[in-house]
Amino acid sequence: MRHLLVAILLPWLLTATLCHPLDPLNPSEINQVRLIVQKSHLASLSSLTFYFVDLDEPEKEDVLLWLSSNQHNESFPYRRAKVVVRAGSETRELIVDLATSSISSDRVYTGHGYPPLTLNELLQASLLPAKDKRFKDSIYKRSLNLSEVTCLPFTIGWFGEHVTKRSVRVLCFYRGGTTNVFARPIEGISILVDLELMQIISYADRPRAPLPRADGTDFQSSGQGPYPVPCNETRTGFTINGHEVRWANWAFHVAFNARAGMIISTASVLDPGRRKLRRVLYRGHVSETFVPYMDPTSEWYYRTFMDAGEYGFGSLAAGLEPLMDCPAGAVFMDGYMAGADGRAQKVLRAICVFERFSGDVSWRHTEIGVPGKVLTSGKPEISLVVRMIAAVGNYDYILDWEFKQSGSIKVGVSLTGVLEMKATPYKHNGHIGKDVYGTFVAQNAVAVNHDHFLTYYLDLDVDGTYNSFVKANLRTTRAVDVRPRTPRKSYWKVVRKTAERELEARTRIGFDPIELLVVNPSKKTRLGNEVGYRLITGQPAFSLLSEDDYPQIRASYTKYQLWVTPYNKLERWAGGFYADRSHGDDGLAIWSRRNRQIANKDIVLWYTVGFHHVPCQEDFPVMPTLHDGFELKPTNFFERNPLIKE
Repeated sequence: MRHLLVAILLPWLLTATLCHPLDPLNPSEINQVRLIVQKSHLASLSSLTFYFVDLDEPEKEDVLLWLSSNQHNESFPYRRAKVVVRAGSETRELIVDLATSSISSDRVYTGHGYPPLTLNELLQASLLPAKDKRFKDSIYKRSLNLSEVTCLPFTIGWFGEHVTKRSVRVLCFYRGGTTNVFARPIEGISILVDLELMQIISYADRPRAPLPRADGTDFQSSGQGPYPVPCNETRTGFTINGHEVRWANWAFHVAFNARAGMIISTASVLDPGRRKLRRVLYRGHVSETFVPYMDPTSEWYYRTFMDAGEYGFGSLAAGLEPLMDCPAGAVFMDGYMAGADGRAQKVLRAICVFERFSGDVSWRHTEIGVPGKVLTSGKPEISLVVRMIAAVGNYDYILDWEFKQSGSIKVGVSLTGVLEMKATPYKHNGHIGKDVYGTFVAQNAVAVNHDHFLTYYLDLDVDGTYNSFVKANLRTTRAVDVRPRTPRKSYWKVVRKTAERELEARTRIGFDPIELLVVNPSKKTRLGNEVGYRLITGQPAFSLLSEDDYPQIRASYTKYQLWVTPYNKLERWAGGFYADRSHGDDGLAIWSRRNRQIANKDIVLWYTVGFHHVPCQEDFPVMPTLHDGFELKPTNFFERNPLIKE
C-alpha cells in the first residue's frame, strides 16, 4: 500500500517542486537575492537600498521550448533575478544567478532618470514637515491642529533643468472633520525634499486660498460595508495550480511584480475543431501610466505623474476585499515583492480570479423561417475575470483581464477614488475672475482637469511567434462597376495593408473607420483566410499637450494610441525603465524611431487606454467608477464559432 501511495504522489510532488519559468520570485528567492547582494562587494557601499527585485525574464525561445517539449517534467535550465540598487548615490543594475548564488552582472547606470521610489522613502518624506519649525509655524498661523495634518510626497517630473538629486515635493492636507484627505488641501505651502539626504531643502509659505470646508466631504457611512451580490453565482469552474490557471477553453499564467502589478502570460485557447490549445498572448501587462493635471501654475505645474514607473502599480496594490472587490466564489492570490532592505514583503490578496455571470447573452437566435415552428436557442455569457486594484494616491485603478469562451480577451480599466482638489478664494462658479483650470465641486474647492493614460504591453503570438500587423480601412466606394446596374450609388469595402515597419503601424485612432488586426501570414483557415486577432479599441483619447511641453516629451508615446514594435525583452516600459525625473530620451517613441521591420516578425502591440477627465459635481465626494478598455477578438482564427459544438 505504501509503494502504491508513493507511486501516485511522486509525479505530483515532482511537479510541485518545478516552477514555471515565468513564475514571480517567491519569498525565499527574494530573501536569497538579498543575502547574495549583502555578501558581495556591494556590502561595503554606503546606504545600500533595494529599488527593484524581479525575475530576470528568461529568453522567450527558451520558455516556449520548455513549455512545448518538456511539458513541465524537467526544471527550467536557469533562473535569475534582475535587481536595481542604489548605494553611494549611484544606481546599479545587477543580474543575480539564483542557481549559483552569485552576481553574474553588475553595471552602474549613468543615464537620465531614477528607479521607482520605495515605500520607505515615501513614508520618511511624509513625516519631515511635522518636525520642521517653519511648517509648524505655518500651521499655527492658519489656526490648524498639527495632529490633524497629513502630508504626502509627490514626484516632480522634469522641466529642462539639470537634475543632480532625487527629490519630491511634499503637499499637506487637513483631516479635521473628514476622512477624505484630498478634499482639504492646505494651499500655499511648498516643500521640496532631497530623498538622499532625507531633508527639506526648500520651504516657502505663500497663503493663497482659504481651507475648503469639511462639510459633505466624507464618503464613508455607518451602514457601509461589503454585501454579496446574489445575481452572481458562486460556483468555481476553474483550477489554479501555482500560477497557472485553467478554465473552460483557456489556459494561462498569472504573475505579480512591484512595477506592473498583474501580468498575464502564455495565454492559449482550445480549438474545438483541432482539439488542441493554440497560442494567443505571450505576455501582457500595464507598461506605464501618464496622469498630467491641466493647471500650469507654480504649485501644480509639476503634477504630471508616471505612476507605474515612479511608484509602481504592484507596490501600491490594494489588498482586495472579499464580496466588495471580488464576488463570492473568487479565489485570491497573494503577491510578493522586495522592500527597501531587500526582504520579501507580502501583498495579501493582491489578485483575485472569479467567474462572471453578467446576465449578458453570449449568442442567440430566434428562427421563424421553419414552417409551423418558432425556434429559439442561445447561451448565457459566462467569463473568467482576473483582477487587481492599485490604490495610487487619490485614485483607485481597477484592472481586469476577462477571458471569454468565444476566444476573446477583454481588458478593462475602471477609475474611482477621490478627486485631487485645489483650494481657491472663489466660493462658486459665479465668482470666477480667471481660469481655475477645473470644475467647482464644493465651496472654495476646484477639481482640476486632468488625463489618465494607461499603456498596455501586449506581446501577441497569434497561433505562433511570427505575426504581422494589418490595417483594414473601410472606404466608401461608388457603385459604378456593378453589373447589372442597381439603384445603389455607394457601398464600403475593406482595403487591407500590412505594415512593413514601425512608423507605418503607429496609429492615432478615431479619425477614420478602420479595423486593426494581428495576423499569422503563414497560417490560413481551410477557406484561405489568414488567422488573426482584432484589436477593438475604446474611446479615442490621446494627449493634447504641445509637443514641446516637458511632460509630453517624457511621455511622447501618448500622442498615438497604438504602436507596434519588434519583440525585444529589454523593451517593456513605454516611458523607459527609469521614469522618475526622466528626460524622454528612452522609451517607446524613441525605440520606434529606428523604424525596424515588423512584417512577419515577433511583434509587440502597445495600446493606450485614455481618459480626458473634466470633473463634475457627481464626482464628489467620491467618484463613481468610470470604465474603458479594449478587446482582443479572434478574427478567422477558428473555422467557425467555437461556442457551437460540431
